[in-house]
Amino acid sequence: MAEIFNVADIFGENVFNDSVMQTRLPKKVYKKLHEAMEEGRDLDLETADVIAHEMKEWAIEKGATHYTHWFQPLTGFTAEKHDSFITAPMENGKVLMSFSGKELIKGEPDASSFPSGGLRATFEARGYTAWDCTSPAFVRQDAAGATLCIPTAFCSYTGESLDQKTPLLRSMEVINEQALRLLRLFGNETSTRVTPSVGVEQEYFIIDREKYLQRKDLIFAGRTLFGAMPPKGQEMDDHYFGAIRQRIAAYMSDVNKELWKLGVSAKTQHNEVAPAQHELAPIYAECNVAVDHNQLVMETLKKVAGRHGLHCLLHEKPFAGVNGSGKHDNWSLTTDDGINLLEPGETPHENIQFLLILTCILRAVDKHATLLRASAANVGNDHRLGADEAPPAILSVFLGEQLEDVIEQLVSTGSATHSLTGSKLETGVKTLPDFMKDATDRNRTSPFAFTGNKFEFRMVGSQDTVAQANVVLNTIVAEAFSEACDVLEKADDFELAVHNLIKKYAIEHQRIIFNGNGYSEEWVKEAEKRGLPNIKSMVEAVPAYIEPENVRMFEKFGVFTKAELESRVEIEYETYAKTINIEARSMIDIAGKHIIPAVIKYTTVLANSLSAVQAACEEADTSVQKELLIETSALLSDTKVALAHLTDVANKASAMPQGPEQANYYHAEVTPAMEALRRPVDELEMIVSKDMWPMPSYGDLLFEVSAF
Repeated sequence: MAEIFNVADIFGENVFNDSVMQTRLPKKVYKKLHEAMEEGRDLDLETADVIAHEMKEWAIEKGATHYTHWFQPLTGFTAEKHDSFITAPMENGKVLMSFSGKELIKGEPDASSFPSGGLRATFEARGYTAWDCTSPAFVRQDAAGATLCIPTAFCSYTGESLDQKTPLLRSMEVINEQALRLLRLFGNETSTRVTPSVGVEQEYFIIDREKYLQRKDLIFAGRTLFGAMPPKGQEMDDHYFGAIRQRIAAYMSDVNKELWKLGVSAKTQHNEVAPAQHELAPIYAECNVAVDHNQLVMETLKKVAGRHGLHCLLHEKPFAGVNGSGKHDNWSLTTDDGINLLEPGETPHENIQFLLILTCILRAVDKHATLLRASAANVGNDHRLGADEAPPAILSVFLGEQLEDVIEQLVSTGSATHSLTGSKLETGVKTLPDFMKDATDRNRTSPFAFTGNKFEFRMVGSQDTVAQANVVLNTIVAEAFSEACDVLEKADDFELAVHNLIKKYAIEHQRIIFNGNGYSEEWVKEAEKRGLPNIKSMVEAVPAYIEPENVRMFEKFGVFTKAELESRVEIEYETYAKTINIEARSMIDIAGKHIIPAVIKYTTVLANSLSAVQAACEEADTSVQKELLIETSALLSDTKVALAHLTDVANKASAMPQGPEQANYYHAEVTPAMEALRRPVDELEMIVSKDMWPMPSYGDLLFEVSAF
């Protein structure tokens, strides 16, 4: 029987949140901390010492023995170094437990062993972690015991950003500043802060751990490098929103409980399209907290799976031919007094502030489409974007019929005079009420869709951090706001200037609006006519970070320096090359040591069977055995040839100097060679006896867990 508990009783119980701080901190200290959080003031050491002491006492009550600065280096994962609260043994044999304000505010991990893109060399090891007091500390309980985790930024000895959080916090400050400029022009003098509000939907696969451990490709690469399609896939749509199986339900319940204790507001869970695929979504939070929470979600999904004899796959495409996993970054702007700047109201054609914000966002997305695409670029996403299951690689904006009609009016006549309203939808069943049909609708094929009072950026990969996407979104929209304010602040007639600017942006950037089927070939052709970029691979996407106009923008607003951008591009190329190299080496190892020997064993049995039948009866019909033997031998020969070619190009690639040339060679030569090896192997899987095939099949992996 499932454990019974009250969510309200456990929610946030392991978080040093505002209510805990109010209770435990002196009023003066609590006030100073909030001033630091809200106004960016530095904490004096005396105040930090009080906070650190209370945080330590609270954590020890939770069973904590160690603390760690929990940070997000440029690996896509989190990192931590644990220190105990023990400082020194006392004369009486007891031990002193302490935690100072200095230890809270700053740590010193090794900065040279993380990807740094040349910003740190091995002989320049020192890096700093700095407490992000806007994201609450928490106690994590696992096999290591209880650990106080302090969310931090990570930078080099000379101040360069070495992480995902530092530029994110910078971008949040920038959009706050520029959004407030815009609000002041519209007469808003009460809002004092504008914060990006983010909700991250997380997709993932769950498979049996025992089966996982029999797949070397999943262990090494996180995805299946070989695998024939099972008789049934996702074509019946019976898994999507279907009843959650008991084993998965128990797992989800455990995940929710863990997350609720950590203050992560996990709300929605359901079966996704593919068998064994699921989704979890939280309630919105401030941008940097939402990014931290998504990292906790991914860590928790993996950790809890092990307890249930399961394994969580976060790769964007763990199974070729089956729906992949993404992450939907729902983004909006909210003031400290509760105003959502992306709320159109009942008559959006009359909401001038909203129309200016909307057209500024259209301008930002159109102008920086390549940069947005780069923010969602990772190796796994190359298998997913544009695969008729996720957004296409072409950036476009879905507005829905109501807002698209308003933009059409602005473009065609220069003004908008009306807004479409929803019509009554009659159910035709007397016992069911009729209800109003929404005029906004939805479009699941759009990479950047307006969904009521927010935009849903659907391109981000399932295993990727959402930090990069939000850094770019915050900065490009801040730039658009800044440019609009530069014009409006000089205007003699504000109302006329606003009207003209909205019309100008609508006309100039209407090409980015598309409400149709983003998966269709017709859209690819239409997008090309419109001049919209279609960037299909990671190696094509990453140079956007160092395009001159993007460097100027990031440096103007202090989000990135040129050196930081160049380092990130170098890291992206290095990551791509290393990932493909691991996948290629895994294929070589599996094919050479497991698949080819298994096929030889099968052909030997087949040949012996053929000889035995012929020996028993010379006139026996052995055509089937002969055909199978010929077909299998031919595919085995193709496998051997493809294996030799992959080995050759992989060796050549790994010997090349790191950088764009190597990454592009991996993309152009090694990945096609991997596909060429996979083709005959997958055909062999359909022929060779199951008891001789050296690994579990797609059917075993996808359907066994969801069968009960």
